[in-house]
Amino acid sequence: MYLQFSDSFFNRVEKKTNVGRQTILDLAAKLQQSDLKNEQTLREVIQELGQMTGKEVSKEKEDKIIEAVVNDKVPKDIDKLI
Repeated sequence: MYLQFSDSFFNRVEKKTNVGRQTILDLAAKLQQSDLKNEQTLREVIQELGQMTGKEVSKEKEDKIIEAVVNDKVPKDIDKLI
């Protein structure tokens, strides 16, 4: 699945996270090649995102994120999350 994002989307993400467009695109490419139903893969991605943004992700929050992804409870309209 290929998603098209506007410049305003990338600008909002960069403003909130200090993570640049190319870093986001590189991570997206990595995610497309990953099994996002695999718990270990998800934990690695979550930790990588935490490091990129300088935010610590608690074990409890990590578990909730994994549960949401594995059970398809992630909102489909990503643009509204930012």
